Amino acid sequence: MIFLFGLTFNSCFAHEVRPAYLQIDQISDSNEYSVLWKVPRTVDKVLNIQPKFENGFDLNETISPRILDAFVLYTYKLTGSKNLTNTLLTINNLNTTGIDVLVDVRLLNEVHHTFLLQPTKSSVIIPETPSKWTVAKVYIILGIEHIILGFDHLLFVLALLIITVGFKKLLKTITAFTIAHSITLSFSVLGIANLPGPPVEAVIALSIVFLAIEILKLQQGKSTFTSQKPWLVAFIFGLLHGFGFAGAIQDIGLPQNEIPLALATFNIGVELGQIIFVVIILIFIKFVKPQIPQQTWINKLVPYAIGSVSAFWLIERITGF
Repeated sequence: MIFLFGLTFNSCFAHEVRPAYLQIDQISDSNEYSVLWKVPRTVDKVLNIQPKFENGFDLNETISPRILDAFVLYTYKLTGSKNLTNTLLTINNLNTTGIDVLVDVRLLNEVHHTFLLQPTKSSVIIPETPSKWTVAKVYIILGIEHIILGFDHLLFVLALLIITVGFKKLLKTITAFTIAHSITLSFSVLGIANLPGPPVEAVIALSIVFLAIEILKLQQGKSTFTSQKPWLVAFIFGLLHGFGFAGAIQDIGLPQNEIPLALATFNIGVELGQIIFVVIILIFIKFVKPQIPQQTWINKLVPYAIGSVSAFWLIERITGF
């Protein structure tokens, strides 16, 4: 466990980097397009990446760049001597970064394309016919990346794994967490229910603090509500975590004509990432933990590490209201 917590501490002070987002909307039959370009930023840095189109297309800024939360927004008008179909789109300098770019292309003939460009694949030829499989693949990847880079969600799952004894109970607990966050993620994206992001993020951090305290009580030989019914605790807090996932997917954006498919595959991606994490932890527990000296101070290091990281997040998020 010590190694994993080392990774957690190294990562806990960095916020998750969202994908960049490029939206291209055709506005006339004469090959004119409005372009929205959202680039992730940190406190003092904006990534130096730009969309590049084939020769014959001119990209001109129409609104001055503006800051919106963790992004810088650029607005352009794109004009071309031909249609975008079968032309090459490239994101310059993407191979020097560690982020993805979600591309959304909407044409007047109601054709809608969704692509995910990455540092290893920074260009795409815009096809004539959209593919549902392309949309599914994009949002599965985004779901996996979100959970793997969502250190607070992973820390919550890790705490549940420590508390829950027995494979059957563990399976029930993880299933309850999955069902819960899938419900609120769907409700939020579909506009059925919603909660403001900052308080949700703060309560997510508080939920991890709660589990850290529950682990300490369990180590002291005390029976806790979480150890008796971890599935119920996972379900209750999973509802809040779902609103957290919803904030991320709203930042990313959804293809308007494929919302059910994108939402379902994003959920699948989140679960695949979660399963990968759980399997890694279970392998660690089985093969590595027996080699670690089972001293009291070492055992207490785990919940104190979880509690310290999540308490820092809690304070940081409350002060950010």
